Amino acid sequence: MATKRPDGDYPYIGTTTWGERLADAVENTCADLGVVPPPRQAITEGLATALPDTEIRNLISTQRGKKVLKQTAHRLVQAGTDQVLLLMCDIHGAAAAPWHLNDRTVPAWSPPLPEANQRVEDLVAAEAALEEATKAAKSAEKEVEACRRAPGDESYAAQALAAATQKHQDALRRVTELEGRRQVLLAALGNRRPRPVVRSAEEAGEPKAALVMAEQPYAVALHLQRYAAESLERAGRTRGYDLVESLVDAGQLSKGMNVLQQWQITNSDGTVSKPWRLAAVTGNNRALARLEVFRVRPEHLVTGMPQSLVSLPKEKTDPGLLLLSLREILNRLSHRLNQDAAEPETLPTDPSLRAGRIATVSAEIVIGCSRPEALEHVLRTLNVNDHLRGIQPYEEDARLIALFATLVDSYARESALAAALAEAFPNARGVDFLDLADVRDALTANGPLDPLEPLVPAGEEVSPTVLRDIAVRAITALVFPEIPPENTPKSSRRTVRDTGRFWPIVRGALQESAWSQIRAKTAEARTRLWSAAVAQLFLHQGNILSALGFFGTKEVQKGAVQDPRPLRELFLGAEAGDPTAWAALVKRMAPALIHGPQPFITPGQGSEAGDGRKGVRRSPSSALAALTLAYTQNNVPNISRALLLAFTKAVLEHPDATQPPEAQDGTPLVCYGEQHWSEKDRTPITAGMVIAPDIEGRPTGYVADKAWFDEMFPVELGRPAPAGGDASTSMGTGNSAGAGDGGTSREEVRVDPRDQLDMLRQQLPARVELVEGSYQRAVDSAHTLMTDFEEARRLRAQLGEGRLPADQRIEWMEKLSKARDAARASVTSLDQVETLILQI
Repeated sequence: MATKRPDGDYPYIGTTTWGERLADAVENTCADLGVVPPPRQAITEGLATALPDTEIRNLISTQRGKKVLKQTAHRLVQAGTDQVLLLMCDIHGAAAAPWHLNDRTVPAWSPPLPEANQRVEDLVAAEAALEEATKAAKSAEKEVEACRRAPGDESYAAQALAAATQKHQDALRRVTELEGRRQVLLAALGNRRPRPVVRSAEEAGEPKAALVMAEQPYAVALHLQRYAAESLERAGRTRGYDLVESLVDAGQLSKGMNVLQQWQITNSDGTVSKPWRLAAVTGNNRALARLEVFRVRPEHLVTGMPQSLVSLPKEKTDPGLLLLSLREILNRLSHRLNQDAAEPETLPTDPSLRAGRIATVSAEIVIGCSRPEALEHVLRTLNVNDHLRGIQPYEEDARLIALFATLVDSYARESALAAALAEAFPNARGVDFLDLADVRDALTANGPLDPLEPLVPAGEEVSPTVLRDIAVRAITALVFPEIPPENTPKSSRRTVRDTGRFWPIVRGALQESAWSQIRAKTAEARTRLWSAAVAQLFLHQGNILSALGFFGTKEVQKGAVQDPRPLRELFLGAEAGDPTAWAALVKRMAPALIHGPQPFITPGQGSEAGDGRKGVRRSPSSALAALTLAYTQNNVPNISRALLLAFTKAVLEHPDATQPPEAQDGTPLVCYGEQHWSEKDRTPITAGMVIAPDIEGRPTGYVADKAWFDEMFPVELGRPAPAGGDASTSMGTGNSAGAGDGGTSREEVRVDPRDQLDMLRQQLPARVELVEGSYQRAVDSAHTLMTDFEEARRLRAQLGEGRLPADQRIEWMEKLSKARDAARASVTSLDQVETLILQI
């Protein structure tokens, strides 16, 4: 039986007829302005269902017989080269859900890897089983208490109590087991969750101005929405005032931007629900605080509101019924609040009285854009700019990640992103084939690393490890760009240093001082930015301060000079005995040493006053220097090049591991520093951990952790002798010098000829492979040169052009003659090597 709606401050949502009229007005207005509208279903189910019944009428007018939006109801915003059309209106205070892509909560999300998504499903199942086991344990505990107090035969009571006690112990054991399983899954996820993936919505195969989230099981969608809300609440605790009470007392004083987004949720019966909702792009904290005032959980807006929470008077409640229609949810909520507000006995703490000032709030809603495929990036950029200009406190990691996104956008805006990457990767397969929009998403961890594949050198196998290495090198090149060498002769006249094309972009984006004013403080700030940007590429994130000391003033001023050789060539070079290759390899593996389940490099620790107070002083640069110098020292105990190479290979590959490591003999692994701990206190073994190698490079029964690293590569190993040359440990050029001269506090030991022979036999296979690769590249280059000259000859004959000047042709022929003579000489050397191979 229908009942009359009570009047009050809380609005009711209009009918579907007005929703269709609003959709007509939005589509016609977008057509007039030349922008793409959202899907029609998104307008009728996500936008019209959030507006009060009188609001739609105030937004629409009729011109030349068609519905359009009033001029005062919309505005066009220019975001770089893109345009976004915003609808200015009043929405129901409980209509918008927080956006999970908020830049303030970026550190709480990990890259959206397939294995991480599967682990979330396993985590949700483990938490559900843990909840059931906890209930069973409490029930068993009550049964034990009942048996203790029950009168009756003594023998029967004793048997019943023993059975109940055993049942309770089994239940507690099950709870402990499931809690351990939950902790293992959390550790495998890096105690974070993979960021949900969104894409532009489509209608009739065409992209539209709305977002669609990837399909998720119901339990996973519920879990992730709760996690997003908890992360947002945690980020908002640094606010200097109570936002909830501010909204209750004064209402919402500024507008927030919202976008239409669709969730795709797979239910337990196999059906898929696809609700459209408003997602708060800016003003996420306000959207969450409003829902708290209304006592509505964010996940209820997305996965469905239980009918029992918003039941109507005299309506039979059904605990299993979920309401998906936003119109019905908001109308029921307004009905209850208006009814409660009219009751004289309603307490002041009731939502019907507290939410009066936010019954409706002003908002701007995206209803059109010029490029729908770029909508997500445009909204993220607007969100970042809004926060960077704001006065609210920013978590350090989130602020630095937002600054790096701004830096990448600055490169793209100046049309310098491709040029900077081409300069950083001279041996790339094809920089011209880069999709810069996808590259930008890959470098900011908003998309997969696959778009970086054109930067992989020819002949190098494409793998997740190689792509991550390319991403780290690209980030380094963008944050520490090289500047042209100083060619101006020194004189008494004041000159302006040419800083090149890229350094001014970095300075403008990061708002730094002039090039001549760079000091150690600037280097530290830039290093933190680099560390935060690189940390996004890893599932397990260490402390971003672990990279302090990797870069100095020299790298900030003149750029971080990187070894252009690919990982495979560096590994072969280190295996062949090249100390410069090993030094470059250590720099490449440094981020993986920081970001892992068991980090090997942590922020500076210990005491400079004395080792006895807080342990031996160990800075990040000290750990890196010790690992670098361990390669060149033959008298370091328990260290061999086989161990170093095995450890390096495992460290570089560990971020891509999907299963926990296992010992070869099947025995349980234990962290090296926890081998004397009790089993219940030990860290669970999870995917991404590295098995410690022995001196022969074979895996042991221990997991390498910081205790193993510090014992294997002590602080003393990284302290060069005073006369050992450059002691710098920066990521730029210092380590190469330290590794090359090999000066340490240890005395040089004369190498035994037998040991020298064994070392050569170990190095020569790698050297043969390096020579083979060099020759193959030379052959490919010669073939490419021939085809290019053949094409030039054909085009000259076709166009009837004249010949090149004789002096230029003679110069080219002389250079090729020298190259041919060198090739012939090398063939003679290779013939001699073949003869010597038979004599080893």
